[in-house]
Amino acid sequence: MSENSVRGTVVKLDRSLPLVELEGGERVRCEHATELVKGANTRAVIGDEVLVSQPDAHDVCVIRELLPRRTQLVRRDPRERTAEQVMAANFGLVFVVQPLDRLNLRRMERELVLAFETGADVAVLLTKADLLPEEEVANGVRAVEALVGNGVPVVVLSRGDDACVDRVREMVPPGLTAVLMGQSGAGKSTLINRLTGEDLRKTSSVREGDGKGRHTTVSRETIQLPGGGKIVDMPGVRGMGLWDAEAGIAAAFADVEVLASECKFRDCAHGAEPGCAVQAAIARGELSEERLASYLGLRAELADTQEKLRQQGWRN
Repeated sequence: MSENSVRGTVVKLDRSLPLVELEGGERVRCEHATELVKGANTRAVIGDEVLVSQPDAHDVCVIRELLPRRTQLVRRDPRERTAEQVMAANFGLVFVVQPLDRLNLRRMERELVLAFETGADVAVLLTKADLLPEEEVANGVRAVEALVGNGVPVVVLSRGDDACVDRVREMVPPGLTAVLMGQSGAGKSTLINRLTGEDLRKTSSVREGDGKGRHTTVSRETIQLPGGGKIVDMPGVRGMGLWDAEAGIAAAFADVEVLASECKFRDCAHGAEPGCAVQAAIARGELSEERLASYLGLRAELADTQEKLRQQGWRN
């Protein structure tokens, strides 16, 4: 660290320059140094720890260096054919948020892959339980618990139920940073407001025509919870293409991976091959064809990305 460099953390990303909280607590807007702007994927993201300087020739502080990331949430950049996009860094917990009234298990499988790939702890938050009859809520929770398996907490959130919010708050103790990941309209902003006791984030209704939410959150921001840790609220994520997600797939589909390891042939495609343990589990009703299709689809997507990267390397 140079004499005029100060350590800080990126706490907000919006249409302006990144907002960095310095070690002393001061918050300043910063531009990136020229060498970072020109580099590949070297711009700071929410949660990044950075070294900041303020040369006399500049009106704003300058991010000189990105410090090594402990964890990162990565997807395939929807704007590029073969590039990664880091969405957040240096967190210890990922909350996968889905509304029970629009529960999408196939989307959740993909979200879990991205969450597990970070190496951080993972939990599932099911919102808007108050919009459904108790029986439908129970069915949804059972389906999710069967999907995530043991070890992944599943919390049901309902309007007027403060106990469930308290449980989420307890999962983010002082010193821990959590990330909220979910589509627009999932209830992330409402949860932030309930956790803080303030109307910090704008909320809006979900469109009746297609069930999609409006992007009320347009910035990525780290929010301090009263008496607890920090939580990162991000805009609703639509595109969730896989990048380097081998470990994430193995964790999110641990049941399928265990079955696959018992197949007669190591290169079994889990179709009509003899001795396929995966197909045998489907025949016994222990595994659904939909889940296998999701697993094979995500595996194929990852393989396609890796192949394109290899071809790109040959061209370069």
